[in-house]
Amino acid sequence: MTTVPTQHDEIEALPRAISRRPTGADRVFVHGFRAIGATVLVVTGSIGLFLAWQAVPTLRHYGLSFFTEEDWAPEQGTVGIAGILVGTVSVAGVALVIAFPLALLTALFIAEYAPHSVRATLVSLVDLMAAVPSIVYGLWGALLVQPYAAEIARWLHGTLGWIPLFDVPSADPDAAVWDQTRYIASAFCAAIAVAMMVLPMSCAVMRQVFSQTPQAEKEAALALGATRWGMVRTVVLPFGRGGIVGGTMLGLGRALGETIAVYLIISPAFDIKPHILEVGTNTVAALIAARFGDASAAQLSALLAAGFALFLITLAVNTLAAIIVNRSRSGQGTDA
Repeated sequence: MTTVPTQHDEIEALPRAISRRPTGADRVFVHGFRAIGATVLVVTGSIGLFLAWQAVPTLRHYGLSFFTEEDWAPEQGTVGIAGILVGTVSVAGVALVIAFPLALLTALFIAEYAPHSVRATLVSLVDLMAAVPSIVYGLWGALLVQPYAAEIARWLHGTLGWIPLFDVPSADPDAAVWDQTRYIASAFCAAIAVAMMVLPMSCAVMRQVFSQTPQAEKEAALALGATRWGMVRTVVLPFGRGGIVGGTMLGLGRALGETIAVYLIISPAFDIKPHILEVGTNTVAALIAARFGDASAAQLSALLAAGFALFLITLAVNTLAAIIVNRSRSGQGTDA
C-alpha cells in the first residue's frame, strides 16, 4: 500500500532556516570592533587629508621642484626635499640591514631553540625593547655607541672604500692620527639606534608566524632524519616566508618615520649624500622636529608638505606589509 505524502509532511521536510545574525554579547563585540576599525580609518584619513590640504600652497608655489631641489632655505625662496628623502631612505635602509638578521635569528631562537622555561622571559625582554622611549635610544646612540660606530665606519671605509656607498671623500682611513669627527653624526650612526628600535617589531611578527608552523610537518621532517636546522630550513622558514617579508617591511615603516633618535645623532645636511659613512644627513621626520617650532606660515606649509610625502611612503609600506603578513598566517607559501 502506497502512502501519499501530505502537505504537512512536505513542510516538515524543509530545512530549518539558520540565522547568522549575531545576538547578545556577539552583537556588542561585532559592532564594537566595527566602530573601532571605522575610527582608525577616519583618523588616518583625516591626517592624510589635513596634510594634503596644508601642502597645497607649497606644491602650488614650487611645483615638482619641491621634490628635486636639494636646498632648504625658505628665507631665500628655495625649498626642496630631494636630499632629505634620500637621507630618510638611507637611514631606514641601513637600519633594516642591521636589524633584519638580528630579528630573524632572535625569532628563530625563541620559536625553535629556546627552552620552554625561558621562552616567555625572552619574549617579554624583546617586547620590553619596544617600550623604551625614542629619546633613550637617541641618547644611547649619541653618547655611548657613536664613538665605537666611528671605529667601525673607519674600518668599513678602509676595507670597502672602493665602493662609493662606503667612501668618505674628506677622510683618510690610513692616517696615523685619524679624525673621528669625519665618521660621526652620519646616516650609519643614526641607523644603529634606529635598528634597535625596529628590531622588536620585526622580531615579534616573525616569531608569531614561526609559532604557527604546523607541528605535524615539523615532526614529519624530524622523523625522516632531518636535523633541527634542516627542519627549520625546509619547514619553518618556507612557512614563515610571508611573515619574514611582512615583519621586515613593518620595521621599514617604523624606521622611515623615526624622529628623536635621528635628530639627536645626525648633523643636518640638505644635499644628496650617497655616502652613508660621511658626516651629515637629514630625514623628513628630523627636519620637521627641528624646524617646526620657529617656522613661519609658509615654512610650516613646506614642512607639512614634506610630512605628507613621508605619510604616503609610510602608508604604502605598512599597507603592503599588513597584506603580506595576513596572507602568511593562512599557511600560504608552505612547501607541500
